[in-house]
Amino acid sequence: MTRRARVGVVLRRASPPPDPSTLEIRRLMVASEGRAFAYPVLVRAMELARPLKAQLFVMTIARVWGTGLGFPNPGLQPTRKEWDEQRLNARTAVESFEKAGFEARALVLATRRPRKRFLQEAQLRGMDAIVMGTDPHRGLLGDFLWSQEPHRVARVSRIPVYLVSVSQTQ
Repeated sequence: MTRRARVGVVLRRASPPPDPSTLEIRRLMVASEGRAFAYPVLVRAMELARPLKAQLFVMTIARVWGTGLGFPNPGLQPTRKEWDEQRLNARTAVESFEKAGFEARALVLATRRPRKRFLQEAQLRGMDAIVMGTDPHRGLLGDFLWSQEPHRVARVSRIPVYLVSVSQTQ
């Protein structure tokens, strides 16, 4: 990929995903950059998975806060409480999917770059689509916010990404 093409990817908005009825979704990733999985996200995932009884893969990120002088610093790693929150988020989502009759698995990772890890895992596991909860898009300057990660994933992914709008109050 040339440098010029990368600039275009950064500045453009994500194109809308294809109509789900035109896809054969056998494996579906439900991803979160650290927020709890809201009910509308779980419902959308089940709607997409239902036609072919797709396998669901839940992935959530425990945030690594940066580096100290360019080196990983243990003080910047997720705390035990943050790990526990993400494990609970993943377990709750998996239990919801299993109650609805789907096969589901979960993974919790720590990273500074969730977009990269979501897309790597989706490619490694052969996912057909990704579902993520998101805040409203905040434009170019808002792109630096952690909460805008789903928009970054949708912008660079070759896999269809279905973004579900989630209000701040949930």
